Amino acid sequence: MSSEHSHDHEEKHGTKDASGIPDVIADHETIGTVGPDGLKRSLKPRHLQMIAIGGVIGTGLFLGTGSDLEHGGPGGLLIGYCIMASLLYSVMVALGEMVSQFPLPGGQFALAGRFVAPELGFAMGVLYWYNYIIVLPAEISAAAVLISYWTPAGQVGSTYTTGICNNAMWVGLMLIVVVITIIGLILTGIIITAGGGPNHETIGFRFWNETGGFVQYSGIAGAKGRFLGFFSVLISAAFAFIGTEITAIAAAETANPRKTVPRAIKSVWIRLVLFYLCSAFLIGMLVSPTDPSLNLASTAAKSPFVIAIKNAGISVLPSIINAALLTSAWSAGCADLFVSSRTLYGLYARGQAPKIFGKTRSDGLPWVCVLFCAAFSLLSFMAAAHGKAGTVFGYFSNMTAICGMISWACILWTSIHWHKGLKIKGIDRNTLPYKAPLQPYLSYYGLSVALLVIVFGGFTSFIHTFDTSSFITTYFPIPFFLVLLFGYKLYHKTKVVKFEDFDFVSGSSMEMPEEHEAKGLLRRLADNI
Repeated sequence: MSSEHSHDHEEKHGTKDASGIPDVIADHETIGTVGPDGLKRSLKPRHLQMIAIGGVIGTGLFLGTGSDLEHGGPGGLLIGYCIMASLLYSVMVALGEMVSQFPLPGGQFALAGRFVAPELGFAMGVLYWYNYIIVLPAEISAAAVLISYWTPAGQVGSTYTTGICNNAMWVGLMLIVVVITIIGLILTGIIITAGGGPNHETIGFRFWNETGGFVQYSGIAGAKGRFLGFFSVLISAAFAFIGTEITAIAAAETANPRKTVPRAIKSVWIRLVLFYLCSAFLIGMLVSPTDPSLNLASTAAKSPFVIAIKNAGISVLPSIINAALLTSAWSAGCADLFVSSRTLYGLYARGQAPKIFGKTRSDGLPWVCVLFCAAFSLLSFMAAAHGKAGTVFGYFSNMTAICGMISWACILWTSIHWHKGLKIKGIDRNTLPYKAPLQPYLSYYGLSVALLVIVFGGFTSFIHTFDTSSFITTYFPIPFFLVLLFGYKLYHKTKVVKFEDFDFVSGSSMEMPEEHEAKGLLRRLADNI
């Protein structure tokens, strides 16, 4: 039982500062050992990048792009992903500036509670946890869709795996497979569209010319139909990009956060945008928006990459690619389990979750949080119903997209408060570990886009006939968030933190000792790949 030895840290919390952060979080930690908050600061840049990329490059890219192409056309797909990429950039640079200075357990919601209001931190934390316990079964449901490529209709269930998700080696290997797959797909797509496939058919911009770049959404004629098609892409594109910000959650377990976090955030953002925009552009060239295989509700729902390769006359490669895409769903699910468990632990660290969730193993793993969050993956068995895997994936993705947009909006609002506080306190941003560009204007832009998607994200529920299921799954996160926000405020009688009371000292990465690690050639390559 020694390896499973549990530690309760609630007795160490002591008093809290004005923002509700336990004093223990502000204490010094020894890097590479289990600190007073119960977590071990041993993650390196490659680990942060692995967690972030593994959590984002999943079914949103490989499956969601199919319905995006069908509804928005190649032009709507590309423009929608470009806009969402710009929103992602605004979120990541804003978050990077704050987290590199304060790598607290709970990441962004701990910062929201500290620099905006305790009730916002609580509501954001619970919503973020809720989001990732929903994303986890969404990824598993999507895996069922991918498996249906090989199996007859109705014979696909769900898989429940937990132990492998806590093994960094397996997650790393899966991520390597995913990255190699994406690079291979991009190169293969270029070859196919140029006529290098077995059928030697040059595709070029054929589907752009046939559709004018856009399609009429749900049979609605004119500019209105084309605009709605484009706007529908924003919702699922949000689902595809959400998760990049999980580097903030992992920052509490990161060595040398002043250097590690900015580096990881900048490199992850650039790589994800390149992967997504290149993929979106190629998908619009390779597959027709009218291809019947793009319908996710069908029992033979497949990735547009697989469809393109199959249409090119390559017989064996589609099954290999589909298997690699299945690996991406698995790695994304593992990252989702990591984030949900650490978010729950972050709520405990702020005194906002039951003490049972403060139990950790001797190596710092919050095992109660992991097991509790893993149990929600059983929701994926909803997809075991006859032909329902694609439908369930759609419901889950809509719900998580709005949850993610609310979280992003809160991050950007926190960033706006952060910059006002720095100005009032007279703190020079050049002294920070990372100075985000174009602030606070970029945060205002991102907040506007996020709110637009949140408010109008469920417009598809009102097209032709009212879709109750779609409406509920899309808009449920909004009242849920508001109930958490005002319920906590009324119960605890909390107040908005005044700018003059902002604490820019305790818990700062300036207080943490730096670890200088000797690296060999292979380790340096791993950190830079």
